[in-house]
This record gives sequence, C-alpha cells and structure tokens, in this order.
Amino acid sequence: MAKRDYYEVLGVDRNASEAEIKKAYRRLARKLHPDVNKEDPDAEEKFKEINEAYRVLSDEKLRRQYDQYGHAAFEGPNGTGGFGGFGDFGDFGGFGGFGDFDGFGDIFDMFFGGGMGRQRQRGPQRGADVHVNLQITFEEAAFGVETEVEVPRTETCPHCNGNQAEPGTPIHTCPECNGTGQVQQVQQTAFGRFVNVRTCPRCAGEGKTVETKCTRCGGTGQVRRVRRIKVKVPAGIDNGFRLRVPGEGEAGTRGGSPGDLYVFITVQPHEIFQRQGNDVYCEIPISFVQAALGDEIEVPTLDGKVKLRIPEGTQTGTSFRLKGKGIVKLRGYGRGDQHVIVKVQTPTNLTPKQKEALRQWGESLGESVRPQNDKGFFGRVKEAIDGLGR
Repeated sequence: MAKRDYYEVLGVDRNASEAEIKKAYRRLARKLHPDVNKEDPDAEEKFKEINEAYRVLSDEKLRRQYDQYGHAAFEGPNGTGGFGGFGDFGDFGGFGGFGDFDGFGDIFDMFFGGGMGRQRQRGPQRGADVHVNLQITFEEAAFGVETEVEVPRTETCPHCNGNQAEPGTPIHTCPECNGTGQVQQVQQTAFGRFVNVRTCPRCAGEGKTVETKCTRCGGTGQVRRVRRIKVKVPAGIDNGFRLRVPGEGEAGTRGGSPGDLYVFITVQPHEIFQRQGNDVYCEIPISFVQAALGDEIEVPTLDGKVKLRIPEGTQTGTSFRLKGKGIVKLRGYGRGDQHVIVKVQTPTNLTPKQKEALRQWGESLGESVRPQNDKGFFGRVKEAIDGLGR
C-alpha cells in the first residue's frame, strides 16, 4: 500500500514552520499512542506512521529531500537521495524532543519492533484497577451505609517486600544488561547502523538477579490475597453508580503505586416504594367507604409511618405529596418528596344485607341498580340462548 504524504499524516500545510510541525506531532502522538488505544489493532501502525513523518519533516535536510523527491528519496541506496539521508539509526533516542513525552521510549523501537512497552516497564508500574459489585437495599441507598466488600487482589509480598529474594540472601546487578534491564544488538547494513533493543532475557527486564528466590512468593515479589475493604456508600446513591476507593486495587511493581478499587452499585427493588430521581412513589389501598366519606390513615415512609388525611370524595389514582420524605439529594441539600397514590378497592363477598344497603344508597343517588341474577354463569348463558330461540 502506497505511503501517505507526510504533511497529510501530521495534518499540516507544506509551508508549516518547525514549531507547527512539532506541535502537530505532539498532539497526534498523545492521541495515537498504543498504550492509549489498546483496543485498536492498527494503533501501532498509526503511531509508526506519524513518527516516520515527523522524523523526516523535523530534519531540515531530510525535509528538503522529501519536498524535492517525495518518498522516492528514501526508497534505497540507488534511489534519489538514497536511504543514507536518515543518517545513523542508532541515535533515535533523543530526536526531535520526543523525550518530552515522559516515558514514550525510544522511537526506534516503534519502527523496528524493539518493544516500546518493554522500555516503559523498566520503571515503576502502577497496579491495575479492581472492579467489584455491591448490592445494597433501597433504604441503604436512600440514607447511605458503611459496609465491607471482599476484594481479591495482588499485593506486595510481605516476606520479601517485593524484592523477590529470600530475606538475608544477596541480590546482584544483572551481569548481562548491567542493571539496565535491556540488551542491544547492533547490525551494520548497507542502509546504516541498526540497533535492536530488547528485554534482557536473563533478568526479564528487572536489572537484577537473586540467588535464592523468596519462599513465600516464589520470586515474583507479589502474592494473591482476598481483603475485606471498607466502603462508605453516600446517601442518595442510585442503581448503576460507581464508587472509587483510591489505592485499594492491585499492587504496583518496581515501586509503582497501587491501582484503585471501583465498586459498582446495584440497588435491590423495594416491595412498596419506587424511586424516580429523588422522589419516592407508593400505592396505598383504601376502602370504598374511606374514599367516599374521608378518613385519616397511616402510610409507610422511609422514616416510618405517618398520618395522611384522605378527604371525602377521593377518587382512585389521586396522589398526595409528603414533602421531604423522599431520597437524600446526592450532590446537594435536602430530600425529595414522597408521593402516595391511593387505589380505591371495590368491596367483594358482600352479604345480602350489605348489598341491599348499597342498592338503597345507589337509588338515593338516582342510580337504578338491579339485583344480580344468582343463577350462576352457566345458568345466565342458558337463559340467554333460550331467549335467542324464541
């Protein structure tokens, strides 16, 4: 596949100044770095592309050759300008101020697979974050709770304090890499000197060797444990929220800081209450008589039972508001409200006397209520069929 124009790769004009080229490169390097785009399978290739473009355009001589001959200037020793214009490839470490990116590593590694990730691993590495789930009750979400969660995590070995050696036994500087954690292989070719940097195979990048491995961790410097960590759940939290507990994740390596613990909240549904924002809703049944004549009833709230006045003539579905009886506001002051929705229950299993009383009451309101046929369902169906045959 043909290479893209270097100016297009960096998104700058062909007349861009050195400062503009450097600014564009820094912006893209931060955006396209493979460690930032781990899910993008093409991240490393994109990163190589911008570095290659910057390597040429940041060098006055190489840029002049590129402007005159394009990519052909660097296609080979017999091509226009030749590959020799790149100079000594062993000196990539400090080109163009790339070191300003704090640990991005030797740019040569990205071009020729030397392993930038390995370069970065030599220093302190922050531990990974840990995610756990926590289920709480509706009331705990409303008022907050302090609880504990079990966290399986990697910790620094307490026996060797992470140095991997059995206490009292010597630790030596790796003789193969002299403590750098890396070894270099230099190859002289017709195109220049190539330097391949890789992790030291003897010390695995640690820069040290131990005579006797720690008997507790087997020389890894870390152990696996399950800890009970206290978590303070704030009042007003809702389903799906996430809490961060700093420093309670996986242990770091080579003196790196530990990761964080993230607690994902699940709120159990309540048998009576439902939540909408900071407000609480519930349905309360009342009798036909209470709705018609009015009454004072007790209703449940998150704080306990309270009295509620039902005015006479209340219709089913009427909502009453109890101010300040809802959920504590998570990032503010005060509480939401509780809304009580009454449902009028139709009486069932009435006695003949009760039915007659209701019938008379209905007639007093101008309603004509005929007595129900007590022949039963099948008797009423038969009567209807007989009527159709007449």
